[in-house]
Amino acid sequence: MTLIKSISGIRGTIGGNSNDNLTPLNIVKFVSAFSCWCKENTQRKNPRIVVGRDSRISGEMIYNIVKGTLMACGCNVIDIGMATTPTTEIAVPAENADGGIIITASHNPVNWNALKLINSNGEFLSEEDGKKVLQLSENDFIYNDTFNLGKVIYKDYLNYHIEKILSLRYVNINKIKEKKYKVIVDGINSIGVVAVAQLLEKLGINDYYIINAEISGNFAHNPEPLDENLSEIKDKVKKENADLGIVVDPDVDRLCLVCEDGTLFGEEYTLVAIADYILSKVPPEKRKTVSNMSSSIALKYVTEKKHYGTHYLSAVGEVNVVKKMKEVNAIIGGEGNGGIILPELHYGRDALVGIALFLSYLSELNIKPSELKQTYPLYYLIKDKIENVKIDIINFIDILKNNIKEPFTINTEDGLRIDFIDETWLHVRKSNTENIIRIYCESAIKERALSLVRAIKELIYKSL
Repeated sequence: MTLIKSISGIRGTIGGNSNDNLTPLNIVKFVSAFSCWCKENTQRKNPRIVVGRDSRISGEMIYNIVKGTLMACGCNVIDIGMATTPTTEIAVPAENADGGIIITASHNPVNWNALKLINSNGEFLSEEDGKKVLQLSENDFIYNDTFNLGKVIYKDYLNYHIEKILSLRYVNINKIKEKKYKVIVDGINSIGVVAVAQLLEKLGINDYYIINAEISGNFAHNPEPLDENLSEIKDKVKKENADLGIVVDPDVDRLCLVCEDGTLFGEEYTLVAIADYILSKVPPEKRKTVSNMSSSIALKYVTEKKHYGTHYLSAVGEVNVVKKMKEVNAIIGGEGNGGIILPELHYGRDALVGIALFLSYLSELNIKPSELKQTYPLYYLIKDKIENVKIDIINFIDILKNNIKEPFTINTEDGLRIDFIDETWLHVRKSNTENIIRIYCESAIKERALSLVRAIKELIYKSL
C-alpha cells in the first residue's frame, strides 16, 4: 500500500495504516494545511474553495471528509459534485474562489485516490506553493467553533465549461454537424460518460454510443488509456462502422482516439494533431508549442518543419508544462499522455476541448482519422518502468558515458534525458505519482528504441 505526498497534492491507496496509505486522518491533515495556505495567500478569513470529484468508489467518502474539514476551518465550499478535473479548474476563477480541490487519482487503478490542489487561477499549485502546503501539514491546527463554521453552496459547472469550449474561434460546429459523424465513446464508468455525451450533443453529434457507461467508479479495465487496455472500443468502432472512437481517463484530462479502422490514433498523437490544427490558424509569430521531455518528438516535427514555429521542452508534470508555456507564450502545449492545454480556454489539460478541436480539424480536412494519422512521421515510443528502485542520476551519467559509444547530449532538468544525433531520445526519471523509475525511448526505428530500453535497464540493475 502507498501514500505519496508531492507538491501537487496527496495520492495513495485507500485503507490501512495512517501515514502509510490515504486514510481519513491524512485527508484531514492535508486539507487543513491547504485551508491555512489559502488563508495566508489571500488574507481572507473565510476562503472560498471549489470541490469536485470523479466517480471512484472511495470518492464519496473522501468528498465528505474534505468538505467537512474545510467547513471546520471556516472555508466556504462551492460543491460542484461529480465533475471533470478541467471543469473544476475552470470553476475556480469563475467563482472568484481562492482555491480548489479535485478528488481523483486520474489514471491510477480503482483502489487509489488523491487530492489535487488548485490555486485561485484554476491551475495546479506551483512547486513553491506545493512545498508550503506540505510544510503546513506538519503543524497543529485550530478549528472554528460552532458559530464560525464554513457553509456549502451547490453548483453545476459542466454546461459552463462546454459553452466556453463552443465559443472558441477554433471550434467549427457547423462543419462538424455537416459530417454527421458516428462516434463510440469509452466512458470508463466515470464522469466522462456525462461530460463527453453532453459535449457531443452540443457539437451536433447525436449518433454516438457509450461503452462502460455506468457511472459507478468500478472501472471496466485499467483506466490508463493505453493500447493494451482498449481492445473493447477498438473492436466496437470497427464492428459498428463508426467514424471515430473517443477514450478519456476517469477525470477527463487525458484523451486517446481510435481510428475508423479500429487502429489506435494514439494519445501521443492526440496533441500532435490538435497542435497541427491550432498552428494552421495562427500567424507565424505565435507558432510556439510546449511538451514535456517524455512526449513524442512528432510535435517538434509538426511545429518546426511543417509550420516553421518553435517547439520547447519542459520537465514532466502539468505544472511544469504550464510554467514553460507562460514563459515562452506558447499557443498550445501539453503532454504525450493525451493532455491538451489551450491557454485561450484555461491552463490545464482538458480532454473535452481536445475532442472539439480534433473533430473540427477532421471535418475541415474532410478525411478519416487514419488518413490524418498517416500525414505525420511514424516514431516508435517505448514506455517502460522499474518498480521500487532508486538511482543516483550523477553517477548514472558516468556509467552511460562509459557504455554508450555513439555521440549524445544530456539534459538533467528532470531525471536524465539523452538525445542522439538521429533524433532518437531516451528519458529516465522517477515518477511523480508512483514509486517507480520510468523509462521512455523514441526512435524512427522500433528495434533501436527497444534495444536502448533493454540496455538502459541492464545498466540500471548493474548500478544498484
